[in-house]
Amino acid sequence: MDNRSTPTPAFDMVLFGGTGDLVMRKLLPSLYQAHAASLLNQQGRLLALGRKAMNRDDYLALVEKSARQHIKEHFDAAAWESFCRRIDYLQVDAGESAHYPALAEAVGQHPERVVVCYLATAPNLFAGICENLAAVGLNRPNVRVVLEKPLGIDLDSSNEINDAVAHFFKEEQLYRIDHYLGKESVQNLMAIRFANALFEPLWRREWIHDVQITISEDLGVGTRGDFYDGTGALRDMVQNHLLQLLCIVAMEPPANMEADAVRDEKLKVLKALRPFSEQDVANKTVRGQYKAGAVAGQPVVGYLQEQGIPADSQTETFVALKAEIDNWRWAGVPFFLRTGKRMQERLAEIVINFRDVPHQLFSGPLSGSHTANRLVIQLQPEESIRLYFLAKEPGDTMRLQPAYLDLDFYKAFKVRRADAYERLLLDVIRGKLALFMRRDELVEAWRWVMPIMECWQNSSNTPPKQYTAGTWGPAASSALLSRDGISWHEES
Repeated sequence: MDNRSTPTPAFDMVLFGGTGDLVMRKLLPSLYQAHAASLLNQQGRLLALGRKAMNRDDYLALVEKSARQHIKEHFDAAAWESFCRRIDYLQVDAGESAHYPALAEAVGQHPERVVVCYLATAPNLFAGICENLAAVGLNRPNVRVVLEKPLGIDLDSSNEINDAVAHFFKEEQLYRIDHYLGKESVQNLMAIRFANALFEPLWRREWIHDVQITISEDLGVGTRGDFYDGTGALRDMVQNHLLQLLCIVAMEPPANMEADAVRDEKLKVLKALRPFSEQDVANKTVRGQYKAGAVAGQPVVGYLQEQGIPADSQTETFVALKAEIDNWRWAGVPFFLRTGKRMQERLAEIVINFRDVPHQLFSGPLSGSHTANRLVIQLQPEESIRLYFLAKEPGDTMRLQPAYLDLDFYKAFKVRRADAYERLLLDVIRGKLALFMRRDELVEAWRWVMPIMECWQNSSNTPPKQYTAGTWGPAASSALLSRDGISWHEES
């Protein structure tokens, strides 16, 4: 039996940043869904930490106001009431070592219980938190630490954080989370690739023309301007989310589904990525910044007019680039990655464009079109997988029209679907590391993006290309693909 359908072991989950946005918007709603589905052990406890002085009742009132509104499906008042009985609050300043003995006392000494410390804080606090946890014995083997991105702002700072954390916790105790790897459609991509004979013979350079991976947002930076301006789209999205999705598409079949077998294959992909030269950065990358426009019919300001953004900022809100993998399976197949804010719609998808048939028997505008031989894996806003092909139009002519097979998992499987954070939180409690980044993966990802970052930092006279909010980004993004005779999926 798949142990995802059975309750977890007994656990204590300690939520650093317990009054923050991530805990309220994602973690507590996801844990509630797992609780309502009877996937959490009855002996599972949630201990939220925060600097604010409040008692348990005050915190539960905050949870009711802030977290409850993010539960959109399967809400049940009785289940919510029983879920809240799991929750307690403890005033802890993460940077104050004097506060940690009280935390250790609240958790207690129970070697049979799993202890999960979720660090939903700024990364510059990670090292201090881990040192303080170790000082009170909360680094024993049954303790696991979840590290949220971004882990550093470059390779050196990432190594500094990881070195500091590794001084107190073993690698197998560390769960570097990327919630895109927990999405149902990403899991289904692995199943389609490795459980079916149909796709494996085609999953290589002989039959795939190009791969496109897009994560677009229609929102701007909002109230996160100060944070975002020091980060940018390359660090915020490419170095982690987009590269992890690329690894899932391009990895070789692992020997098994154990954590290190999967992560070994992902690491090989990262090591095979062709490094960028200065000329490559100029020719194969596009950075952009949104200006005023309209999204969903409503006017929005440009990036430089957002709260907390300097008037002369050159931080990119859009990135498109051409990646190439130097190995036998993928030699000559371009991988196009794209992400941006204030784009036309909220979308995350992986598009596999297969090569055309070697000889065209049919004439017409669609013959030889990449729009036909295409697999589209959509991650958001809805999760779906569609296989596009050409079929004969009904009638007495041989006119071709595009059609698709819709792999509708909602209809095929009449079961509740866990969201990404719920799946990953359950994996942490159960000790399953396969969907979390290992340190060497993180190092290789940073190593690959560093030449891009450095070239952009040194080209202060070449500002990001402007694009109107509510569009698909700068025109240079389309030109990047047109050199290979193709276009982005939505432009096809």
